[in-house]
Amino acid sequence: MALTPEDVVNKRFQATKFREGYDQDEVDDFLDEVVVELRRLNGENDELRQRLTAAEARAAEAVRNAQAAAAAAPVPAPAAAPATAFAEPASPPPTVAVPTQVAAPQSEFDEQTSTTNLLQLARRLHEEHVREGVEKRDALIAEGHATAARVVAEAEAKSRQQMTVLDQERVALEKSVDELRIFEREYRQKLKSYIEGQLRDLDTAAPVQVSGGQGFSNPVSAPTRQAEPAAPTFQGFGG
Repeated sequence: MALTPEDVVNKRFQATKFREGYDQDEVDDFLDEVVVELRRLNGENDELRQRLTAAEARAAEAVRNAQAAAAAAPVPAPAAAPATAFAEPASPPPTVAVPTQVAAPQSEFDEQTSTTNLLQLARRLHEEHVREGVEKRDALIAEGHATAARVVAEAEAKSRQQMTVLDQERVALEKSVDELRIFEREYRQKLKSYIEGQLRDLDTAAPVQVSGGQGFSNPVSAPTRQAEPAAPTFQGFGG
């Protein structure tokens, strides 16, 4: 099916989901150029068709005139039979007026020749314009395909670059999460050990003796114990 300017104007592209797609202004400018070129070529083709139709009509009229002139030419009369020696002399045949053949005017021949030349010229111009239009159309289509391929390649390269950056960030975040989990586990373990040690100290400590009206008395001496380990210290993340 031939491509018309209306087909280019009414063309709609499907929207993309994960990327922006082609540059809309660039595509619109390119389509405008295609529309202008197609309209110019269609106008030239219409003009050539009109000229070709007029030339063919003139050629057909010239052929009809030539055929009519040939049909109007007189038909030669048949020759009379020879008279015998003893036959009576026949009366002379009546004189028949032979119509004079009207020759086609020179202007009509020149017009027919001019019409033929004009027809050949119109056909040659038509073929040249059609060939030129096909070449320009192919060039525009090739340029459009090249531009589309370049835009797609650039978009794919940019997408791959962004995916690489996102993968690197994801790996870094996963590493940070693992470090936080290790720190949390160690922190819980140290805190649990410290609290258990404090509870053991409270359980083994001697009770306090209280005397009436004299306040607190000295506690009963308890058996000597070994020094308790110091409470665990925490140095923050990674300590």
